[in-house]
Amino acid sequence: MITKTSLLATRALVFLVEAEQGVVASPRSIAAQLGESPAYMAKVLRSLVKAGILRAEHGRNGGVLLNRRPTDVTLLAIVEACQGAIAGSYCLGSADLRTTCAFHRAAVELQHSIMKILSRWTHEQWATTPRQGKRLPGESPRMMVGFTVAISGAGPGPRSQKRMRNR
Repeated sequence: MITKTSLLATRALVFLVEAEQGVVASPRSIAAQLGESPAYMAKVLRSLVKAGILRAEHGRNGGVLLNRRPTDVTLLAIVEACQGAIAGSYCLGSADLRTTCAFHRAAVELQHSIMKILSRWTHEQWATTPRQGKRLPGESPRMMVGFTVAISGAGPGPRSQKRMRNR
């Protein structure tokens, strides 16, 4: 459902939230910090710029920076910027759900549910509210927790320490 591109976009946005406000970050530097390909990162960031989530600064010291407040960016906006609109046409013919097959009606209901949930979650929520506690046995590493530790290599910065204490 959510592609690697969309996940990388969310990680890049978390990185930019953690960065100093108003500082331009190059796609190459973001890719290096996240351990990703610079070419792939540039593609992901272009999608976010095209959607108006990021702003591109051109020139020698160019790069990207947030164009919207984290409270104004939903997970739906990021997924649609990276994957396209969440839409489905499962049956040919009428748009009237009463005359379509049961599979089509179920698919439309699922689509509406997905869009509702993705619209509810904002960039601010997942960038600043990591799940507390240890990993459960067999649980994979969480995408956003400990992010600043992984970036700096020297432990969380003052902003993330403050966030962790307040939770």
